[in-house]
Amino acid sequence: MIIGVPKEARAGESRVGLIPANVAALVKLGREILIEPGAGAQAGHSDQAYEEAGAKLQDRNSIFSQADIIVQVQTQGFTQEDPAGDLDKLRDNQILVGMMDPLANPEFAQTLADRKVTGVAMELIPRITRAQAMDVLSSMAMIAGYKAVLIAAEQSKQMFPMNMTAAGTLKPARAFIMGAGVAGLQACATAKRLGAVVEAYDVRPAAREQILSVGAKPVELDIKAENTETSGGYAKEQSAEFIKAQQAAMADVLSQQDIVITTAAVPGKKSPILITAEMVQSMKPGAIIVDLAAEKGGNCELTELDKEVVVNGVTILGPSHVPASVAHHASQMYGKNIENLLAHLVDDEGNINLDFEDEIVHDTVVSLNGEVVQPRLKELLGIAQPEPATAE
Repeated sequence: MIIGVPKEARAGESRVGLIPANVAALVKLGREILIEPGAGAQAGHSDQAYEEAGAKLQDRNSIFSQADIIVQVQTQGFTQEDPAGDLDKLRDNQILVGMMDPLANPEFAQTLADRKVTGVAMELIPRITRAQAMDVLSSMAMIAGYKAVLIAAEQSKQMFPMNMTAAGTLKPARAFIMGAGVAGLQACATAKRLGAVVEAYDVRPAAREQILSVGAKPVELDIKAENTETSGGYAKEQSAEFIKAQQAAMADVLSQQDIVITTAAVPGKKSPILITAEMVQSMKPGAIIVDLAAEKGGNCELTELDKEVVVNGVTILGPSHVPASVAHHASQMYGKNIENLLAHLVDDEGNINLDFEDEIVHDTVVSLNGEVVQPRLKELLGIAQPEPATAE
């Protein structure tokens, strides 16, 4: 079994699919690891460290021509571009593992199927107990939530903690986190550690205890929602009427904040607008909004991807690629997620075991033997699915 890790091709992507510690663990299991020179440099891992862990350095073309499994952070499906021409390097029956943004770009699964490549989309790891160690979305969201607060702190014109000095008392910053998933909870915890007074809101009733557990105060709005949570534990998309009522109730809360971090995302769809242009006008001059949903359209109506927008003294930031800005630990977490997934898919003899009775395989494998096999993607692509069998 040969596993290949090419250098990430997309500009600004500084993470790497496996770090030396993952290589050492996989080599111990009898796997052969090929690494493109420089693949881990931006994440703080030298070619020498990979070689010492047991990997072999190979050029990109050799990796694609020899490897049974190609591991990437961002595949061409995620980037929707192919700067290194990797699609033409993929071979029949080769396995591509990485982030593919499959629900927003299901056509990539069809592209892989047409090339008879087996695709494994890391974003589709099910939220079940035995798959937690493979959950890339949670790993990267945790890093994004942490970094969003640091971005806000660097941009803000005030300190986060309260300080009592001879020159007077400095009031603590007020931080409001919209969305209490993994990213939101980590943002709460980070802002709290920096000394801010932290509040948070989430549409899911179950999030209240989680918000309290990280030292933040839950904001409760006098509006009702039904079916607020998916089976995977994510917030469910709400109706236009609910969002309108939510926006109206949220305006007063926002007017009191110095820092606002938004994290609401719906897989495969445009991010919901939580902060309208009118709501921004009512905020304090000097307030900072960091919109972690910017890559999917943004939670703030005025967000522009990778741009700083200033309206009425309020600064709105829509950073992209946030986990990649913490490349060392992001790669450590991503690599461990990959290592655990490979341990699940590859047996002791080094053979690929794709048992579609297993929920992890069923949900993550998007293409196999020339066909799109993932049910959600087949539905998005309009591919007919067989009728369930009925008893005689």
